[in-house]
Amino acid sequence: MCSPKPFITTINTRGALYNPPINETNYPRFTRGLLCLVYVTTALPAQFPKPRGAYFNRKQARMLLAAATILIGFIVLIWSADLFIAGAASIAKNMGMSPIIIGLTIVSLGTSAPEILVSFTAALSGAGDLAIGNAIGSNIANIGLVLGITLLVAPMLVHKSCMKKEMPLLLLVTFGAGMLLLDDVLSILDGWLMVGTLALIIFHMVRTQQQDEVLIGEAEEEHLKELSSLRAWVCFLVGLALLVASSRLLVWGSVVIAESMGVSELVIGLTIVAVGTSLPELAATIASALRGHTEIALGNVIGSNMFNLLAVMSIPGIVGAESLEHAVITRDYPTMTFLTVFLALAILVSRKRSASVDGRAYIGRTLGVLLVSFYALYYYWLYLSI
Repeated sequence: MCSPKPFITTINTRGALYNPPINETNYPRFTRGLLCLVYVTTALPAQFPKPRGAYFNRKQARMLLAAATILIGFIVLIWSADLFIAGAASIAKNMGMSPIIIGLTIVSLGTSAPEILVSFTAALSGAGDLAIGNAIGSNIANIGLVLGITLLVAPMLVHKSCMKKEMPLLLLVTFGAGMLLLDDVLSILDGWLMVGTLALIIFHMVRTQQQDEVLIGEAEEEHLKELSSLRAWVCFLVGLALLVASSRLLVWGSVVIAESMGVSELVIGLTIVAVGTSLPELAATIASALRGHTEIALGNVIGSNMFNLLAVMSIPGIVGAESLEHAVITRDYPTMTFLTVFLALAILVSRKRSASVDGRAYIGRTLGVLLVSFYALYYYWLYLSI
């Protein structure tokens, strides 16, 4: 029969306040049974140490849950963004909006919906650094990782309008955003200035490109999903709801990993979140390049970077003035600016040195190797600064 005596002895050796006289026959049967049960479930397991590494501690289990949450969040975020865009574009088409307007507004904003929702959720949760890191890190990843890997797969043919219109506009937006961040604060006024600039750019693009017959023809050739009004609204609302839910999962998991690893939310935004939200663009850009649509691939990167700076990064400021880590100005923003200027110079040099046809020039694998190398060096810099 199980005896409570070992249990009492164990308690006493671990610092009990008194040592009662032990005569187990003096205990009622119920009391002896209860003491045996407590002994078997508490004191007895303590006598056998757990093998090292056999069980997760609470911190490890929390990190594992956070990593799984981030993975699920990314998958749902990417899928729900496509659902949201399909529904919104179909609603606009059913209302009689022209294809080029749909492409310049709804589709352009919709492709940045994951970054926008993640930034908005992070700002509301008090993780503004995560949102800012997501915007800047996505721009660095778009040039160093997305464009760099795409150039390793296939060289790109760049139209002269890219050097005359899109790249100068991206450089202007990049330098303008840097001027607003110099005081280490992203204020409410800064956020609204960014949104206002984005609205002016979209308005200008709509007015000028509505008169471009080539772009109108390309937009009409794009096959949007034909959805009924009811199905379009269902896709739109379900996609929006899943975007919000998945962005909350992603932000929660990122904050937990940052706390568990002892790194800042800015670093998590610059790495895990930025790369994760850039993966769909990497797949789309490589697919466009393999099909020979290299101008579309480069345009996706330039357009995405402008939206990240003016839409995604403005949200923490609009939600509430956000104080920045000084590393944003001394490390992350200079890296983003360097890659943007380097890309512009590479396109300019390629136009002057290579044999161009109809005002177009090639950028190839050499540039791709350099961009990927710069991206790897930036990650090494991040590692040293943690």
